[in-house]
Amino acid sequence: MLADFFGIFGEFWDLYVQSMKETGIMVGYALLVSAVIGLFLGVVLVVTRPGHIYQNTLIYQILNVVINILRSLPFIILMVAIIPFTKSIVGTTIGVKGAIVPLVVYTAPYLARLMESALLEVDRGVIEAFQAMGATRRQIITRVILREARPGLILGLTIGTISLVGASAMAGVVGAGGLGDVAIRYGYQRWEPNVMITCVILLILSVQLVQSIGTVIAKKLRKR
Repeated sequence: MLADFFGIFGEFWDLYVQSMKETGIMVGYALLVSAVIGLFLGVVLVVTRPGHIYQNTLIYQILNVVINILRSLPFIILMVAIIPFTKSIVGTTIGVKGAIVPLVVYTAPYLARLMESALLEVDRGVIEAFQAMGATRRQIITRVILREARPGLILGLTIGTISLVGASAMAGVVGAGGLGDVAIRYGYQRWEPNVMITCVILLILSVQLVQSIGTVIAKKLRKR
């Protein structure tokens, strides 16, 4: 059986390499856009909440509800629901390009919550001390809140990346490419269990790599 496994692995080697590249492209682009949007939304959620430096109850409540709604939608349903939006943005709803838009819409609200949690851990006493020294609200955000929250932000980004890897595999159900697509087309539809197992192993290794890198970076930031 082990020989069969390695035989299948060698037979589909080029396919695995190509699917890993596609997964990397999907995750990379979606993560970059989602991180920017998520960090921005996380900052807005924190600074507009009652009692904070840009207190605005209306903006906070609206944003809070919208993020909760988007986070409550399963990825498969979300991906189908925004097909017209995806097509209007990238011109297609299939392949790697077609998967990036729904991945961003799915991941950005999730990252926003993670970023919000990390930013809320910053000691309010530190913020008040900088306010007493005459720091502007923009300086407080960039030089105090974001700087102090860096380890938590990195860990949040790590968790979001892992979630994104899983979502990219689910996108394979609709022909988005990547490891999920290989697992469905070759592992499931052609009934090649070893292909399915290999895709799962590659996904697990990817997650372990992301988690290890994120943990190391967060530890180094905490020591500074």
